[in-house]
Amino acid sequence: MTKYVDQGKNDTRSGYGAGMTELGRTNPNVVALCADLVGSLKIQQFIDENPERFFQVGIAEANMMGIAAGLTIGGKIPFTGTFANFSTGRVYDQIRQSIAYSGKNVKICASHAGITLGEDGATHQILEDIGLMKMLPGMVVINPCDFNQTKAATIAIADYEGPVYLRFGRPKVANFTPVDQKFEIGKALMLNEGTDVTIVATGHLVWEALTACENLESQGISAEVINIHTIKPLDSEAVLKSVKKTGCIVTAEEHNYLGGLGESIAGMLANQHPTPQEFVATQDTFGESGTPAQLMEKYGLNNKAIEKAVLKVLKRK
Repeated sequence: MTKYVDQGKNDTRSGYGAGMTELGRTNPNVVALCADLVGSLKIQQFIDENPERFFQVGIAEANMMGIAAGLTIGGKIPFTGTFANFSTGRVYDQIRQSIAYSGKNVKICASHAGITLGEDGATHQILEDIGLMKMLPGMVVINPCDFNQTKAATIAIADYEGPVYLRFGRPKVANFTPVDQKFEIGKALMLNEGTDVTIVATGHLVWEALTACENLESQGISAEVINIHTIKPLDSEAVLKSVKKTGCIVTAEEHNYLGGLGESIAGMLANQHPTPQEFVATQDTFGESGTPAQLMEKYGLNNKAIEKAVLKVLKRK
């Protein structure tokens, strides 16, 4: 197995902040908007270096989306920033009408996504956002796995013409991808080649998938691990190539199984290559207050849950 090493835990939201700082220095058209959450989005350095390119909208997320759409008309590349719950559910009408339908070049950047938001509880732990955003025609949906990949994704989407939803999180997690790895929208990354089962993971579950892969190897099970950082457009070719070799698949995500990455893959496979599949995701439920580790354990979103799903799907081959 290819060994990936935790280079030191860091939060993916800080990867976003680092990416914005670099964009501030390299792309004069990039502007940042925020709904009163500068500290949480880690963009203070961008503001300090580019005060004229920052708009503090306050707790008015719907207005922020409208302003961002308007800024694109003058050639600016607006990055909006707030929690994932407020970046999607609260402002869905504005995103649909003013950004997606109009094809505006807005980058919707959403922190504190998923259940690892932790102690703030169910009202803030959105587990439906990937589904909401992937259903919008023309919307690219990206969910990077660590600090380095989030920074790279932030920089990459500035060069993409069209609306993008970039999802990242609050807690410090393993930072293991190469610092200089090129980020290609819509291109999955093979992390470990295997022959018995395909594990496709996104976001915080990628490191958990690699951990599960090592544990499975000790049991004589060869797992192929693929990092799907871009949920839409989906790299169907990479998934198909893998499942045609392994014959079964486990999908893992910090999201409801309804509407998430697993559902996208299931639909694609149903059309092109029906394959036994198990879903590691929340099961049509809201979250609750607790530490990220406690919640990942309770809701079955860790390496142990992935191992269990692998053993189950292998019996269905």
